[in-house]
Amino acid sequence: MAEKIFLSVVIPAYNEEQRLPHTLKATTEYLKRQSYTWEIAVVDDGSKDDTANLVREHAIIEPRIKLLQYGRNHGKGYAVRFGMTHVSGQYRLFMDADNSTAIDHFAKFLPFLQRGNDVVIGSRDIRGAQIAVHQPKYKELMGDMGNLWIQFWAIPGIKDTQAGFKVFTAQASDDVFPVLTIDRWGFDVEALAVARRKGYKISEQPIHWVNDPDSKVSTKAYIDVLLEVVQVRINMWKGIYDETSARTRRA
Repeated sequence: MAEKIFLSVVIPAYNEEQRLPHTLKATTEYLKRQSYTWEIAVVDDGSKDDTANLVREHAIIEPRIKLLQYGRNHGKGYAVRFGMTHVSGQYRLFMDADNSTAIDHFAKFLPFLQRGNDVVIGSRDIRGAQIAVHQPKYKELMGDMGNLWIQFWAIPGIKDTQAGFKVFTAQASDDVFPVLTIDRWGFDVEALAVARRKGYKISEQPIHWVNDPDSKVSTKAYIDVLLEVVQVRINMWKGIYDETSARTRRA
């Protein structure tokens, strides 16, 4: 009988042959020092570079690393959703391929999960957060303004919905991710809005965050998120997220 997995780590990746090796190395080295069981699932979102082969090479050395694929590019939201619905850990964490927030934050988040929170998210905008390398000023301003919009339409009280480091319990993950609909950047907002709608407790915790100058989040992506936030509210009005039995999103 296979041993139950304590922590599943999901890393969405699209053309990440340059940044992913460091992230996999650092993440694996940290997890090897822990006493709990774990797995890493890299979701190849239709990469056109050598991302998939790179993951296969790492998996030969460390079999707890696995590659998930589904063909053409769909977007980060789709990749995270696919990953979170194809892992089995007691806790399920997704993080960015650029390692902007390192895996050791899980140790800081775990006590909040053990105290009864169902979702713990990293935040750059609450007391205690450290930003080692900032985004350009215009992006930070757009992010601040966008958060007011997000709080108004979808998730009041959460200061930073977009940092790519979030942990869900197995139960919360199983209830939330199969019913999500947004494939690209607005998926974070949707996931948190649905979690709250279903009664799950969310805790926002400070992180140490390093902006990657090669970030793939464009100015257009900020605008897209704002539109997708409105779609989340419309979906709520329609009761789409309550149709759990009819919306399994596994590919």
